[in-house]
Amino acid sequence: MTTLQTSIAAFFSFKAYVMLPILMLVIALVARVPARQAVLSTVSLAAGFAGVFIAFNFFVANISPAVQQLSQARGLDFQVLDVGWLPLAAITWASPLAAISIPVVLALNIAMLGLGWTRAIYIDIWNYWHFALMGALAMTVSNQWWVGLAATLALAVYCFKMTEWNAPEVERETGLKGIAVSPVSVNGLLPYFACADAVMNKVPGLKRWTYNPQKEHQAARDGQGSVFLAFAGEPMMIGLLMGLALALAAGYDVKNTLELAVHIAAVMFILPKSAGLIGEAMIPITTALRERVEKRFPSRGQLVVAMDTGFLMHHKSVVITGLLLMALAIVIALVLPGNQVLPLGDLSNLISVMSMSVLVFRGNVIRAVLAGIPVVVSFLLISSRMAPLYTELAKGTPSFDATGLGQITSFTDGGHQIRYLMLEALNGAWWTLPATLALGVAVWHTHRRYQKLVAD
Repeated sequence: MTTLQTSIAAFFSFKAYVMLPILMLVIALVARVPARQAVLSTVSLAAGFAGVFIAFNFFVANISPAVQQLSQARGLDFQVLDVGWLPLAAITWASPLAAISIPVVLALNIAMLGLGWTRAIYIDIWNYWHFALMGALAMTVSNQWWVGLAATLALAVYCFKMTEWNAPEVERETGLKGIAVSPVSVNGLLPYFACADAVMNKVPGLKRWTYNPQKEHQAARDGQGSVFLAFAGEPMMIGLLMGLALALAAGYDVKNTLELAVHIAAVMFILPKSAGLIGEAMIPITTALRERVEKRFPSRGQLVVAMDTGFLMHHKSVVITGLLLMALAIVIALVLPGNQVLPLGDLSNLISVMSMSVLVFRGNVIRAVLAGIPVVVSFLLISSRMAPLYTELAKGTPSFDATGLGQITSFTDGGHQIRYLMLEALNGAWWTLPATLALGVAVWHTHRRYQKLVAD
């Protein structure tokens, strides 16, 4: 078991933009994609994902000092450090459950496909760590390995269904057929956004509030719509303005202010270009894979292939929504009672996490931002609440050096709402019963929405 665990940890030590293309090359060849096309697609996929990761890392490196200086200027001392998802991944692969989580979850997906209980082909192996983390935390809380495994499988089932149900949203907004958003950190919020959309549709006046940069850009290219709105809706321009505002608030001098503004603008220009490579590379692979699986299971039509959110980073509404919520997250963190974390390491992850809201709200940035504010608040409060547990586990994890860091957490992945609900249920918290019932109603509404979208 130890050898298997070590091998899995070594496998996942590779960067996602190295590991995923290798897996996709194997899948492409198994799906009988021509060798030349398979190689070209996987190299394009690697380049696209590398571009996204490099852009995000560059963004964090530039924005973190400004955010820290801003908090110091306000005389605030945050007790918890947002180190991103790294400690959570380290905790995951140090758990004895990690060695069996991946094959068990994979077997579960195949069984559900065969029985017709899901249409999602969950090949996004990289994001299996979310399931394994759920198991590691549940086993720590309960001191029972079988409870950890049950929690792992429960979260996986939930994720498979949310993956399946977001596919029509992806197709409507991107034109990509048979592809769905895979990470449970993203699609886990689908029921909330689906219900928020239904509520907003009933609010007088709000139905008419719409701003879709993606459509404005296309309308301007066609000689229609507002050229100003299309210009103002460019992620590069929003990034420039965000950089200027943050630098001025942090008290930067002119040189550093202009440099930060240009750096963030550059990131917002590079992201869509890299994401475009991912989307183009995945089309031949996912098409061939879907056809092969449908031949194996003739009665299973409309299968969808699970993909990480990288392919959505070219959507202007996705990028702009994430940028606006990043700015709001910093402001909220400075004033929110009970918050102990300043979002840094995971701040850029808001673009990915909030992409689901943009799909549900049909690219409407206004609705996506309004619905995203409660999500940001919950991330801050939950990640603060979970910091002692993450810190304790990270200190006992050889692959992560927590020396001198104090209390640590992860702003988005560490504040995951479904995972927190499950852990608190194991702890016997009374509020988890009504919360679970509310989640059940939201899931039922999401299923009805999915059926309507498929019928249309």
